[in-house]
Amino acid sequence: MALRVGRIPFLVCAPFFHDFLGRESELGDVEFVDGPPSAHCAGLKDGSIHLSPASSITFAQKPGAFVLAPDICTSCSFEVRSVKLYAKYPIEDLNGRKVRLTGQSMTSVNLLKILMRERFGIEPVYGVGAYEPSDDACLLIGDQALEENERHRFAFDYDLGSLWQDWQGVPFVFGAWIISKSALQPELRRTLQMYLQATRESIESFRTNPSRALDRWLGRYPVKLSRSVVENYYSALDYRFTEARKRSLTLFFEHAARLGLIREVPPLEFLLF
Repeated sequence: MALRVGRIPFLVCAPFFHDFLGRESELGDVEFVDGPPSAHCAGLKDGSIHLSPASSITFAQKPGAFVLAPDICTSCSFEVRSVKLYAKYPIEDLNGRKVRLTGQSMTSVNLLKILMRERFGIEPVYGVGAYEPSDDACLLIGDQALEENERHRFAFDYDLGSLWQDWQGVPFVFGAWIISKSALQPELRRTLQMYLQATRESIESFRTNPSRALDRWLGRYPVKLSRSVVENYYSALDYRFTEARKRSLTLFFEHAARLGLIREVPPLEFLLF
């Protein structure tokens, strides 16, 4: 039985996966499935994949079904740069205005709704899909957000990582390595342990030689950004799942439950070997 891994072809995930590109056949018991965070959220919940650096809210959407890798996540030092609200008006003036939401990540969508309601006290009119000229603002994530940063088409832009940390005092956790408990069965457990260790080594390899890692990544997943912009992006990211970030994730779930975005606040459950 193969361990099915959800791979996200966004720059933010390059440290997790660059080391395996072109070497997939060497990992005979591992099968990669490419897709955005929303697809892997669905795949984890329906059992079609075993693990992924998926949207963190996925863990709370099916309580008891998953465990978390205890040491790896997708977070930021303050701003994240790739999860942003772009607006024609100041955020305080978006009450009742049209805000277009990405369909690629439910964590970012729910974070924006929490910020709008609980931090700014406003309620926009939300729609999902591609930005239209009649919209007053749009939420973009991943490489689309990084590309929008270079276009400068909007009068205002807001980094959701910065908005959260300025409000709550802890860095936001956009993605966590979420592992289905089906991957803990004996025939997969050894492969899972090997794969997570290889992922840690991939992150370290990226830190050691990011230029070489990005050559490999951009050869497979090109973007419309200058190399300097791409390389500078990683100065904002931090992949350590620290105690502060674990507290932040629970805070996020508490706010989401209060607004009815999830049914309950699940206790964080971590993979143990």
